[in-house]
Parts: sequence; C-alpha cells; structure tokens
Amino acid sequence: MGSHEIYVNDIIFGSLIDSLALEFAECMKQESEMSMVRELSYFLGFQVKQTDCGLFISQSKYAKDLVKRFGLDSKKHTRTPMSTNVKLGHDPTVKSVDQTVYRSMIGSLLYLTASRPDIALSVGVCARFQADPKESYLGTVRCIIRYVNRTVDHGILYYRESNLELAGYSDANWARNADDRKSTWGGCFYVGSNLVSWMSKKQNSVSLSTAEAKYIIVGSCCTQLLWMK
Repeated sequence: MGSHEIYVNDIIFGSLIDSLALEFAECMKQESEMSMVRELSYFLGFQVKQTDCGLFISQSKYAKDLVKRFGLDSKKHTRTPMSTNVKLGHDPTVKSVDQTVYRSMIGSLLYLTASRPDIALSVGVCARFQADPKESYLGTVRCIIRYVNRTVDHGILYYRESNLELAGYSDANWARNADDRKSTWGGCFYVGSNLVSWMSKKQNSVSLSTAEAKYIIVGSCCTQLLWMK
C-alpha cells in the first residue's frame, strides 16, 4: 500500500470518528441538558494534557495552591513524603494542636491523592489521628506538604497504546501501627501499562506473622481484580 492510500484511509477513519462523536453527542442532548465544548484541559482541579502518546493527568495548580495556603511554599523541600522510621501513635504527653487546621491539611491532601498515589500511604496514616492531633502528627503532615511542593508537576500518564490485561501488586508492613499492632497494606492495579486504581489502608485484624498479613492482602487484591474484570 502506498503512502497516498494510507493518508486517504486516515482521513476516512478520522471523518468516521468525528461522525460517531457527533451522533453520540446528539443522543446525549436528548437525554439531558449538555453542550459541546473544546478539548478537555481542566476539570475540578485536574489538569489534562492530551498528547500523541496518551493523556497526562495532574493536579499541579491545586498542589501549588495547597502548599501556598498552608504557608510552606518557602520552606525546604523533602525528598520523601514520610520517613520509613516514623511510627505515629497516640501519646498523651505530647501537646495537642488545633483540629481545624490539621483536618484542613488532611482533607486537602486526600483530594490530591486522586492523582498522586505516591502520597497515599503517608496521608492515610496521618488521617487516623484527626480526632486528637498532636504536634508530632502536624510535623509529619507538613513534611508531606513540603514533599508535594517539590513534586507539584507529578501526575499519571495513560498511554493510548496499551493492552487490556489486568495486573495487581500489593504489600504490607507487618504490625506497624504502634497502638494496636495492626498491619497497613497497599495495592495498585493496572489495565495494561496504565495505573487505574490504588489504595492504602489498615487491616481490620491483627496478623500474627508477616505471612498471615500477606495472605490477607492477597485475598483483598484478588477481590479487587475480580471486581475490575
């Protein structure tokens, strides 16, 4: 097939896609009030950049506003959201801080995890102490925000060329919680090469070994994969 034929076929295929899109839009207008606007670039704090290889979704503007709102835009950046040596727990000897400020920080960061799986674990751990936040917890949350300040342009790239095979990865830190010795586990799930779902949460029961903790999360991951399938 010559290059001229390929070019003509591309035009025909493109016209067909445009025709189907217009037909779909007309059907939707009959069901509910809607209008056609230009290519999606910004929606509810999410920035969408469409390229030839795929879609890049980020919350760069939201992240910059978050850092500035809590007065940490001029502070030193951190390389990780939370140190692996940090073990937060309830300590009555540590001074409490304002719940409103702490909860505002946590709420803002939780919304940011919609495009930033790299902070899901640390934000989830800090979110457990909103009832009685301490100075040490507040320091950890500020560390997360300073990390966000360093990585405001991070996001997720969804490739156009990808297969539909499901894959899941999971892990757990056994008995890491200092108060009840429950494990925290996390998982991420892919369709082809695209990350579509992730989570981080504390297990409901106490595992007596690393093996038991991992068996529990494998079951949870299989449940998630079956639901996605």
